Amino acid sequence: MTTVATYAEALIRSEILHDKLSAPPPDLVDAPASTPLVLERPGRPDSLRIVSADRAKVPGADGIADPAQRTRLVHGSANHELQAVELFAWALLAFPDAPPAYRRGLLQLLADEQRHCQLYIDRLADWNVRFGDYPVSGYFWNKVPCLTTPLRFICAMCLTFETANLDHSLEFAQRSRQVGDDRSADIFAEVHRDEQRHVRFGWRWLGKLKPTDQSMWDAYRDNLSYPLRPERARGRHFSAEARTAAGLAPDFIANLKP
Repeated sequence: MTTVATYAEALIRSEILHDKLSAPPPDLVDAPASTPLVLERPGRPDSLRIVSADRAKVPGADGIADPAQRTRLVHGSANHELQAVELFAWALLAFPDAPPAYRRGLLQLLADEQRHCQLYIDRLADWNVRFGDYPVSGYFWNKVPCLTTPLRFICAMCLTFETANLDHSLEFAQRSRQVGDDRSADIFAEVHRDEQRHVRFGWRWLGKLKPTDQSMWDAYRDNLSYPLRPERARGRHFSAEARTAAGLAPDFIANLKP
């Protein structure tokens, strides 16, 4: 019998990319460990070892017009997805006492992130670029010390990182389409649609886990630790429409809006 915890730990510790991107088996049993397991860093193949941010800079959307910069941006997007895969697995180990429905949701989101990562890897292969040809940073992993509760975890991952990606993925799709790269545009658009569902998951669990006498906005803000803050939950071009589609309330969107 393979448990969710066994699968999650093997995924994080593995130094083989294929292991990390292998979807959760349908017969996994969620028998959480009795004590939390908090891992500080993932196993990685040598080509994907985490380095400092200054050694792994990724261009913004303006770089999409340059094919050489476009590959770096897609490579950076693959790394973000890989970190999300690992961090959703991390949460399954760190929060064994989280509600079963929360844990089932994390496993579903993990599978989405695996698919996203593979889409980017396949796009890189179209350009004869391998995932690992450029250095990768650990922006998500660097926030692990702040992710001390299930609520703090979804406030960071779903309601900050993935909410910001509503803007980034939309802009990347639009820019790719403008330069005639429809394949990349389709991938970014698919990720954008899935991110709406991931943000909705975070929103729903924010409502379930926060104190009943606290507003959604105050609970979100109170469960972020610097350098995470609401400003990190948006991209260069703010899409209120995408956040509405993800289920966020109008007043919450208004507070996020620059």
